[in-house]
Amino acid sequence: MKNLLIMKFGGTSVGSAERFRAAARLVVEEARKRPVAVVVSAMSRITDLLLDTMRHAEAGDRAGMAANLAQLRSRHEQVCRELLPEERQAAVQAQIGKRIEEFERIVNGMAMLGERPPRSVDEAVVAGERLSVVLLSEYLKAQGTAAEGVDAREVVVTDAVFGNASPLMEPTREKARARLLPLLRQGTLPVITGFNGATADGRPTTLGRGGSDFSASIVAAALDAAELWIWTDVDGIMSADPRLVPDAAVLAEITYAEAAELAYAGAKVLHPRTLAPLAEKKIPVWSKNSFAPEKQGTRIVPSTSQGTTTRAVASLGKVALISLESASPELNGVQVMARALDAIARRNVEVLLVSSSSYRQNFCFLVREEELERSMAALEGDLALELAHHYLEPIRVDREVGLLAAVGEGMQGKSGLAGRIFTAISRVQVNIIAIAQGSSELTIAVVVRRDGLEKAVQAVHAECGLGQRPPVPVFPFPREGGKVPSRGRE
Repeated sequence: MKNLLIMKFGGTSVGSAERFRAAARLVVEEARKRPVAVVVSAMSRITDLLLDTMRHAEAGDRAGMAANLAQLRSRHEQVCRELLPEERQAAVQAQIGKRIEEFERIVNGMAMLGERPPRSVDEAVVAGERLSVVLLSEYLKAQGTAAEGVDAREVVVTDAVFGNASPLMEPTREKARARLLPLLRQGTLPVITGFNGATADGRPTTLGRGGSDFSASIVAAALDAAELWIWTDVDGIMSADPRLVPDAAVLAEITYAEAAELAYAGAKVLHPRTLAPLAEKKIPVWSKNSFAPEKQGTRIVPSTSQGTTTRAVASLGKVALISLESASPELNGVQVMARALDAIARRNVEVLLVSSSSYRQNFCFLVREEELERSMAALEGDLALELAHHYLEPIRVDREVGLLAAVGEGMQGKSGLAGRIFTAISRVQVNIIAIAQGSSELTIAVVVRRDGLEKAVQAVHAECGLGQRPPVPVFPFPREGGKVPSRGRE
């Protein structure tokens, strides 16, 4: 199908009746020009509510379950009343009730078992997306647009890694085209659940971090879409976190590789897995603000002619640095590193940075704070023998650190750039704890103390000439007379 557009709406973009209306307006406006399919997330904070309900169920806390279920029902019924004409409300309320009852059935089973089986979690946690699909599709129909809700279990085929499934693209392509193309050809707009899929034999799965965006890219690739638009609550991808750098600017265009690196380092960008299905077909992605749709946003493409050395500075504060060191010269440090990384990889932990020392046979790696407990359990389990016999020093954890990453394809081959970045950080009296630079030279990543992260990001952002201010010249040592020149324009 020619010129097909996939539009994906995040949780804040469908967080209220007003936001559902705004999303529908954007969809209808584009649907007048070309075929459109929509992927939606759960309403903002609903997924957290569902996960909290499952935790109450595992603990046998029936009162907590009931309170959360009441909140889930109340919020969606209120949106239904505000969104739809009175004559349609009863039928839609019945659909909402049915989906909440299905969720309640699963969590009651968890309460009886006293646990949350991963397969059951995957089946239950997409209740929010299923409810969003009901509300948006029914509102579109009420406004005169032919629409049909579609559960992604009918479209996306995955492996059986519950909680972090990966798509099987060939069977997905077959199912997606069989289910969605007939709707599009007859002028019906599909509204599809994000975040989920199913195994070939029909077991529900979810797609892990960035799952709703990932769903949209899978559908876009399966249907050979012309474009994918991701609607969020920000103007696009920025040169730095605007909460840390007031003069951060929206980037007009970045590459898939740059977006992937920025996402790993904490920028509010599409997760790297989201971009993978699009790369082969070179489908461009737009990151847009549903609260300000008149703004252009950021275009993500396979390659760009823009020659900027550094594109953006990403940062992440809620991280932890795990350090391992051999206590015996007989212990091969490379083998320990391999075993440690394998152990946490099998627990689906994302490693943000690795740094090592060949002389002391020690190394450290950075993980997200919410994945620290899982990481430590994996390491202590898989390296129990070495720790018990003191072949390894006790594992050290530093929670008071932050990650900074300068990213840009134009950084490759730029001599002196790393030195300039390190000097800019030292100029604001922030110590660097660890450094990593990939062989592609796409990213220079450093770990600093968390209380110095904001100053470091501001310094590197200014040094690289990003945002609204000119680059800051670097004079690491005073010139003759002991004076450091002023930092005006060069």
